Amino acid sequence: MHKRIHTGEKPYQCDICGKSFSYSSYLSTHKHIHTGEKSYPCDICGKSFTQNSNLTVHKGIHTGEKPYHCDICGNSFSRNNHLTTHKRIHTGEKPYHCDICGKSFSSSGYVNVHKLIHTGEKPYYCDICGKSFSSSGYVNVHKRTHTGEKPYHCDICGKGFTDYRNLTAHKRIHTGEKPFQCNICGKAFSQNSVLIRHRHIHTSHSSYLYRHKRIHTGEKPYHCDICGKSFSQSGDVTAHKRTHTGEKPYNCDICGKSFSQSGDVTAHKRTHTGEKPYNCDICGKSFTNISHVTIHRRTHTGEKPYHCDICGKSFSENRILTAHKRTHTGEKPYHCDICGKSFSYNCVLTVHRRIHTGEKPYHCDICGKSFSHNSVLTAHKRIHTGEKPYHCEICGKSFSKNDYLTIHKRVHTGEKPFHCNICGKSFSDNRNLMNHKLIHTGEKPYHCDVCGKSFTDNRNLTAHKRIHTGEKPYNCDICGKAFSQNSILTRHRHIHTGKTGKG
Repeated sequence: MHKRIHTGEKPYQCDICGKSFSYSSYLSTHKHIHTGEKSYPCDICGKSFTQNSNLTVHKGIHTGEKPYHCDICGNSFSRNNHLTTHKRIHTGEKPYHCDICGKSFSSSGYVNVHKLIHTGEKPYYCDICGKSFSSSGYVNVHKRTHTGEKPYHCDICGKGFTDYRNLTAHKRIHTGEKPFQCNICGKAFSQNSVLIRHRHIHTSHSSYLYRHKRIHTGEKPYHCDICGKSFSQSGDVTAHKRTHTGEKPYNCDICGKSFSQSGDVTAHKRTHTGEKPYNCDICGKSFTNISHVTIHRRTHTGEKPYHCDICGKSFSENRILTAHKRTHTGEKPYHCDICGKSFSYNCVLTVHRRIHTGEKPYHCDICGKSFSHNSVLTAHKRIHTGEKPYHCEICGKSFSKNDYLTIHKRVHTGEKPFHCNICGKSFSDNRNLMNHKLIHTGEKPYHCDVCGKSFTDNRNLTAHKRIHTGEKPYNCDICGKAFSQNSILTRHRHIHTGKTGKG
């Protein structure tokens, strides 16, 4: 039987799919794929397996046993063959070759999965959504998107993962380990995928290398002939000019929405299909656009490669740096075509326009209330849940919004950065300054559309309207009584706590 390794003879054939094997025991195990038979159950969690060896390995998840240790980096493994494959990361050995394209791999399993790229075969199906995969392992990981199961946990921070590989990559955040090294320049990386992208600098066409070097030199040889803005690539100028012309030549064939760049319409279509093909290999989160993965990864690595040449502040995204620079220049390039008001951010303009259109596309699924901005909806929902995730590290008080915490901290610091240019009075909150100024002008710009009463502050109008609607969104978590204003709820709680509300 051993000679079949050398001769390649595979006399045992599956009568269902035709696949051949060198041993009858391999054929018996293979047939379980078709029959679904899993005769080896785990006596701890009940999960079943087609092979006893797989059950033995699985039990290591419960016991945590990893008896095989790498003598180079100290990493531990539950199976000896996993250790053998791992060591090839250090040696660079790739003994398994694809006989179609010649590509080499460190594991025979990787070759088998890779070959399916050539054949297009995806024999493994998800029995929940029907999606096909080239590997049974991919099916198992995919199914966890349906079940929410995250069986692999970091023993340092407790974070859970659907895939063991993602856990392994994540742990390098804590250890600082960078096992993937560039054999050309020696630079080391924590993830193989990052190393592969890095190698393009050395191996790609000279024009790619030349364009890449502009990141370091800051060279921007391409200029917009309308506003003079400079770019490092000619394609970026072409796309930029459409912000002046308003041209949006790329259309979504599902909803008709237009875009200025082809990549944007491709990413947009995924909002209809729900497809998120790009995954973070550290935490497993999925994205519709590969650039979003690159940006997201920086939340794990802490990398901030974009630096302001005026104040030195660093940012994880170039667009955030560009927007930040406007705080120095005062530039406001985005204009409202209805009232003419200018903004430094396009997203702020988008939200502003909803004042004119009355559009409120974000809806609370608890009370049905609508909002013009998603962040306002998120903050609103905390009224229902009582969540206050922002904590003052001085007095411990909690808040539902970060800007409430910022304003609150000024109680401790005494800071009042907003000044009235009429009487000189100072305030800790810009909104309080705006309301104060109405004392001088006598203006009451907020009107109740039910009774006509006017208010200087929009918050007072909102609270007033509840007299008409009967809405009482603030609930006591002790007795369940509801109130129309948060301040009344706060006073009510004193009944339960025994506080008088004084001093």
